[in-house]
Formats: sequence, structure tokens, C-alpha cells
Amino acid sequence: MTPASGYPLLLDLTSRRVLVVGGGPVAARRMRGVVDAGAEVHVVAPFVCEDIWDAAERGEITLHLREFDERDLDDCWLVHTATGERTVDETVAAGADQRRLWCVRADDADASRAWTPAVARVGEVVVAVNANGDPSKASRLRSAIAVQLETGQLPLRRRRTSTNGHVALVGGGPGDAGLITTRGRTMLAEADVVVTDRLAPRSLLDQLDPDVEVIDAGKAPQAHTLTQEEINALIVDRALAGRRVVRLKGGDPFVLGRGSEEAAACRAAGVAVTVVPGVTSALAVPAAAGIPVTARGVTSRFSVISGHDGPLDFASLAALDGTLLFLMGLGRLAEITRELMVHGRPADEPVAVIENGTTPDQRVTVATLTTIAGRAAERGVRNPAVIVVGAVAAMGDA
Repeated sequence: MTPASGYPLLLDLTSRRVLVVGGGPVAARRMRGVVDAGAEVHVVAPFVCEDIWDAAERGEITLHLREFDERDLDDCWLVHTATGERTVDETVAAGADQRRLWCVRADDADASRAWTPAVARVGEVVVAVNANGDPSKASRLRSAIAVQLETGQLPLRRRRTSTNGHVALVGGGPGDAGLITTRGRTMLAEADVVVTDRLAPRSLLDQLDPDVEVIDAGKAPQAHTLTQEEINALIVDRALAGRRVVRLKGGDPFVLGRGSEEAAACRAAGVAVTVVPGVTSALAVPAAAGIPVTARGVTSRFSVISGHDGPLDFASLAALDGTLLFLMGLGRLAEITRELMVHGRPADEPVAVIENGTTPDQRVTVATLTTIAGRAAERGVRNPAVIVVGAVAAMGDA
């Protein structure tokens, strides 16, 4: 029989004895797989590589530093042999066969009684690939499938109803849809409901199933579609109805994104919540413009400030060393620059304003504290924008 004609099966190895014979890197990979499956793992080999030794030191396996003995097969449920010596592997496999044990041979797929596929695990999905005993081909296929699952190109949504709803607070990144994390993209592909912000990567919404409920909670200046309390109630309500909810935000949900308030509302209602960090625009947008927020010999620190949440303590801000990064502060640009100078920042300190960072419409305006407000007005600079104050602002691509 060949691997292609075998019978595929998933095994529950929790607390079941599994034997791995061999001490090299291949045996270490086989060991790791059954350890992760919760098995009681015994490794037999006269010498072992560092990964196996470390696993024994951590108490994950029982290590027997000696040659294989057929009594090692007693009470086992599964056997892996990967010694690199054909005669030893044949002996292990023959002993397992006599005891009606499944034995996976690393040296000869055609002579084996069982085969280990290449496995991709994405969320709750497990995909096993066997390419007729060709491990390289199976690994390549597995990796390609995993990428498509992680990026939402293959369907991940469940079709069965459930009483266990869930909320994922997903950071969508700084603007470019390709900068959402693979974890965030996977959660989006699994969603039944998506509650999206104005600055979230909205182009990804076009790839959702037609029956996914999409709710716009975007907040634009002077035009809030939903209050924060209404958003909290909405995501809790949908989750309590057994639906998988993604709260899709721009940047990172915990960087001036009120994600902590939404997480608290979910926990108070007994709703499971997962936070998926995103790439914050405070750092990514300057980087996309070639502006480092820290640079050796220039500055070793930075501060991120909300430009629209109430009054700002300009005396404290002006006294800070390093780069100042203002989010949502474009409407107060003239006030910010004037007050920083009043409280001691030099008038010729460089300032950069980056619009639509990481997108094809990205535009950078560079001037000084004295001139940036007028220059931005001349150019018609608009939100979304990140303001960078400090010597690094002059180091970009503008």
C-alpha cells in the first residue's frame, strides 16, 4: 500500500503512551508533534539532539539514553522510528507490527504502516496534506493552503448555529489592507458580524460572504455614527445571540482606540473576547514616509498623544525629550505648534504631517513649528493624518 491509498484519521493521543525511537532532528520533529497532541512521550536513543534534551529537561518527555529494546513497545498506542539506521527502523517496525501497533517510519514511506501528513492549523481548522510520501511536496502544499486560510482567501466561516458567541477586537493596521495581521485576517474571515470603523481597511469587507452583517460605526469629526456606549451594547448583543463578532478598527485597538472599553463591556456581560493587536499608525505611518520615530544620535524616545481628547498639557509636552506623535490632531495643528513654541520648543524644530499613510494617496508635508500650519493650509492637508514633531521629521522622503 502507498500513502496515497491509505485511510486518513485524526487520533486523540491525550495521556496515551507514544514511543519515539531516534535522537536526531527528524525524531525531534516527530516528538514535538505528539507532545503538542498531549501524549505521554518516551524517547529512546543512545544520543539525542538539543531539542530532545531540552524537552526532557522541561519534563515534556521521558528520555531513555540507550539502544532500543522491544520491551519499549509495551503499552504504547503509536510508534515513530527515525534513527537513521535502516536495520534499527526495520526492527522497531517489525516489533510494532507484531503487537498491532501503528508505526511511522521516517526512513521509508513505502515500508511504513502509517504516515504523518504535513499539517496546517488555522483557528479551528486543521488541514492535513499527504503527497504520496513526498514530504517536501506535502510541506509546500500545506504552506500554500495555510497562507490562503490565514489571508481569508479560503472560507473559514462555520455554518452550524452556536450558542457560544465571541468578540474579536481586531486592529486593522495603518491604512493599507495588506498590513492587517494574518491573525486579524483570519478572524475577519470567520466573522458573522463586522462592526467597522471609518479608518479600518474597508476594502477587506468586499471579500466577506454576502450574508455577513456589516455595521458602520465610523467616527468622523462631528459625525459619529454610533456612540461608544451604543457600540459596546451592539457587539455584546450580537455575541450573546451566538454570533462571531469582529470589531474592526484602524491601527491598534488599544492605542487611542477605546478597545479597552469594549473589552470591559464584553467581560462584564460574560462574553468571550479576544484582542488581536494591529500595527499602530503612530509608528507605521511615519515609517512609511521614511521617518524613524527614533534614530541613533538623534533621539531615543517618543511620545504618542491624542490630539482631540480634551485639553492638552502643553507645558509638559514641550518639556518631553524626543519625538512627539499626534494622532487625530490636524484640526488643532495651529494651536499645537503655537503652544509648543510658547512653552519652549524651538521655532525651527522640524514638523511633518503625513496624510493617508501607507496608502497610494499618501502625502507628506514638512516644515517647522513656525511654518507648518500655514504650509498645511496652503496644500489643503486633510485627515487622516499623523503629525510628527522633532528632529526626525526632517529625515523622511518628502
